[in-house]
Amino acid sequence: MIAFRHFALRRGSRLLLSDIDLVIQSGWRLGVIGRNGCGKSSLFAALQGELESDAGELDMPGKLRLASVAQETPALPDAAIDYVLGGDEELAAAMRDEAEAGERGDMEAMARAHHRIEELNGYDGRARAGRLLHGLGFPPETHERAVKEFSGGWRGRLNLARALMCPSDLLLLDEPTNHLDLDAVLWLEEWLRRYQGTLLIISHDREFLDGVITHTLHLNEGKAKLYTGNYSAFERLRAEQLRQQQISHEREQAERAHLQSFIDRFKAKASKAKQAQSRMKRLEKLSGTEAVRAERPFSFEFAAPGRLPDSMLQLEDIVAGYVADPSAGTGDAVHIVLSGVRFSIEAGERIGLLGPNGAGKSTLVKTLVGELEPFGGERKVHKDLKIGYFAQHTVESLREGASPLDHLMDKAPGVATQAMRDFLGTWNFAGDRAFESVDGFSGGERARLALALIAWDKPNLLLLDEPTNHLDLDMREALADALAGFDGALVLVSHDRHLLGMVCDSFWRVADGVVEPFDGDLDDYARWLKTRTAAGKKSGKAEARPAAPVAAEERRRDAAAQREQEKSSRQRVKKIETRMAAIDAELGMLEARLADPAVYGGATAELMKLGQRQGELRQEKAALEGEWLELYEQLDA
Repeated sequence: MIAFRHFALRRGSRLLLSDIDLVIQSGWRLGVIGRNGCGKSSLFAALQGELESDAGELDMPGKLRLASVAQETPALPDAAIDYVLGGDEELAAAMRDEAEAGERGDMEAMARAHHRIEELNGYDGRARAGRLLHGLGFPPETHERAVKEFSGGWRGRLNLARALMCPSDLLLLDEPTNHLDLDAVLWLEEWLRRYQGTLLIISHDREFLDGVITHTLHLNEGKAKLYTGNYSAFERLRAEQLRQQQISHEREQAERAHLQSFIDRFKAKASKAKQAQSRMKRLEKLSGTEAVRAERPFSFEFAAPGRLPDSMLQLEDIVAGYVADPSAGTGDAVHIVLSGVRFSIEAGERIGLLGPNGAGKSTLVKTLVGELEPFGGERKVHKDLKIGYFAQHTVESLREGASPLDHLMDKAPGVATQAMRDFLGTWNFAGDRAFESVDGFSGGERARLALALIAWDKPNLLLLDEPTNHLDLDMREALADALAGFDGALVLVSHDRHLLGMVCDSFWRVADGVVEPFDGDLDDYARWLKTRTAAGKKSGKAEARPAAPVAAEERRRDAAAQREQEKSSRQRVKKIETRMAAIDAELGMLEARLADPAVYGGATAELMKLGQRQGELRQEKAALEGEWLELYEQLDA
């Protein structure tokens, strides 16, 4: 049990947390949520003993074994599997003692070390470390590779595996899904559900939180409130609490107004003095329920593309890969990642790419962009194609020392400064924020700026490779809304299942050197992942993949037919609107003539002819309005 008693934390002069009274029971899996800067990471630092409280107490069991993920990874020559095994410090020390005693020929020391390893159930330790590496996406051939040979993202995974290897009663994970692919996220979710200790997670991945946590701790305006249930349950409960709070506030305000009105009318009247006094006391005792502050959610949009060609981009029998060392020429330096790729993007398509890290998702996206030239096959591009590309390195490529306005001026040197400032304001870089250096920006702010620079160009095809790294929950929701409303086509790589599910209509799987349609949704993909090993052993590699090309081809034909139908419907809507405008004009002239008294003094046949024509036009207009409404509802749906 962990207890916070009147606990407070400051960072500099800013009060992060104030008067927190909270008990965390053993075995809870607790999600810690709140806006960036609300004190989540500082709370973790206090639990780790890195920050002292400014007031109150933090009570933790004396022999609590705590594990967390290191922020930095030294460039070690140790093998990856040995580094992970080192997470269990006691076991690693016993194994070192055994090896050193063996080298000295000290049989007594060897026996002691051997006994200690057995007590720690340590002889399967290396196998456990290997399973952790495998689950987090490390192929078997990389387990013996030196830590210093891995890139930053993969070193982060090594640190996560090392923390999971550590025997612990309390496990602290701060954004553990960053830089993981969807396969690894699903594996980690399953592992954490089986974890026996107390777990605290900071995460901006709502699907991940929903799959893991049993309780939610919401940090907001210096306070901490505990909710039972996962993130979705928290959202429902908080919405209801805010609704009830607003109702209470409005009732109280009405009562205040009524009491004050009585007091103002009768306080000077002797016969009503007692009653007025009583109401004054009642007014003083009202609790002062606060109005709910409308937390205006941040929102933005991608502008409608200038042109939207039907057939935007095609890859025909592409062989895709990269040259590891350009100075070495071709030969062994050429790495073929994908072969026989047939992939097309039509107007309005919204495709999610699934598959493990290293399987070729980013290679496919770079080939679509044209950043990587194919080693075979043909890339066909429509002349009006305009690509907006967000790569995993886009955030890091922002110019140091430059402001958002500087970055936009680089893209549009001839545009008026006020127009650029107005645009940046819609992306929450209003006022002086437009002139601030990106050096002081958080990862989320940098990502938001990178997306704004893409939106400025009004692309008709968005290729987004892991755009949610660094984004908090509010920004992820805003991105999902913006992409859902985008008129162009989209190809998305993301480990955020909520975003994928919100904006993608179809999925393709990239693995085993091929790109193929996946016939199913994200739940089907999660189920398929669990069974693919068994399916591969039983039926062979070809059958282990999702066998859905026929269904996918049918879906493409259906989608093409639907697009053709929509195009025809839109044309019909325009014709109807043109005809109704003409009818309105003619009806206006007829009504003007029928309003003229002179018409009624003339021939009866002429009057009947005008009335008949008026009836015909009104009948035609009513029929057209019915058809227009039906077509409009179909297009809107």
